[in-house]
Amino acid sequence: MIGERPQKRSLTLRGHRTSVSLEDAFWAEFRRLAANQDRAINELAAEIDEERGTDCGLASAIRLYVLQALKAEAAR
Repeated sequence: MIGERPQKRSLTLRGHRTSVSLEDAFWAEFRRLAANQDRAINELAAEIDEERGTDCGLASAIRLYVLQALKAEAAR
């Protein structure tokens, strides 16, 4: 798992196709978080995309979202 190469993942954000490179572990957690919220993964990705600003790429923003969510779950 450590040293794993990111894989390209396809998303559709507001009707436009894009891709992000994420490691399997981040992708699996991202999908789990979306499912736990009863949301489509593209919907959650679009929300993260809107909130990320210009200093952060989408893949990095997704990783940070996943990290923040896991930390919040661990704190409960």
